[in-house]
Amino acid sequence: MGDNSLNIGIVGNGLVGSTAAYAIIMRGIGRKIVLVDKDKKRCMAETNDLLHAVPFANPLTIRSGNYEDLADCKLVVIAAGVSQKMGESRLDLLKRNADVFAKIIPAILSAAPESILVVATNPLDVMTHVAARFAADFGLPATRVLGTGTMLDTARFRSLLGTVLGIDPQHVHGYVIGEHGDSEVLTWSLATVGAMGLKDFCKRRSIIFDEELKRRVEDGVRNAAYSIIEGKGATYYGIGSAIAKLVDVILHDQRSILTVSTMTSLVGDINDVSISLPNLVGGNGILETLPLPLNSEESAELKRSAEILKAEIEKIVIE
Repeated sequence: MGDNSLNIGIVGNGLVGSTAAYAIIMRGIGRKIVLVDKDKKRCMAETNDLLHAVPFANPLTIRSGNYEDLADCKLVVIAAGVSQKMGESRLDLLKRNADVFAKIIPAILSAAPESILVVATNPLDVMTHVAARFAADFGLPATRVLGTGTMLDTARFRSLLGTVLGIDPQHVHGYVIGEHGDSEVLTWSLATVGAMGLKDFCKRRSIIFDEELKRRVEDGVRNAAYSIIEGKGATYYGIGSAIAKLVDVILHDQRSILTVSTMTSLVGDINDVSISLPNLVGGNGILETLPLPLNSEESAELKRSAEILKAEIEKIVIE
């Protein structure tokens, strides 16, 4: 595909966008990063600060620019959006961010019509759906529009479970699926450590696997963002690292299975909804969505999560 196969655009250079750029630089992903933001002064400042980190990490080019400068980017991360105002409803916030995307998506695809879009704006699943709808007007298939989904939630699940079990989290496997939010589903029935089922591993290691253990882990996963925001105002290291991982997978066609958010019709009888499930991700975006053999309780929770997202999507998506 040429040199542009390693070029990355990031639209929205606040804490999430700039931290993602930093994580990309530290991991040595790609050859060029183009930062775009309506706040030109902030964009230039972030560019210069990041540029000064390059000599300590990996050689690549980083520059600030406008939408037309995204023309040679294979992938564009969207971390732009508005924050919720005091007294503003969730629906009002969704509508305002949909209005932002109505301008951003056409601007990106007018410059880079074949780019893959990675959405990191909250509420993540609904904004991914909005992005896919606007992108469809430019002929971009939904498989090339991905939200970071529950990648971070899945990482939190594995990390906390590893801590409880006294095991390196890289050897703990389990997914968080559904909404990136309060209705997310932790797939306890499928969790494994090494090649062993979670319950069998706990029995072997004389670890008590009960509702109290599950509650502790679930509270840690579901409330992680709330506690971090209470303490420091925002979360960005975890999601910045998740974005960097997703960018790496796409640029280098790694064929990884990640719980990203994308349009799907695999949730019972609910169709045309964007939600997180394990997806095979490669150089062309979503290659396949993989169904999970959930137990009845988890299936019901996933359907409920999809219903919540479907209701929100129907309120705000402009046909």
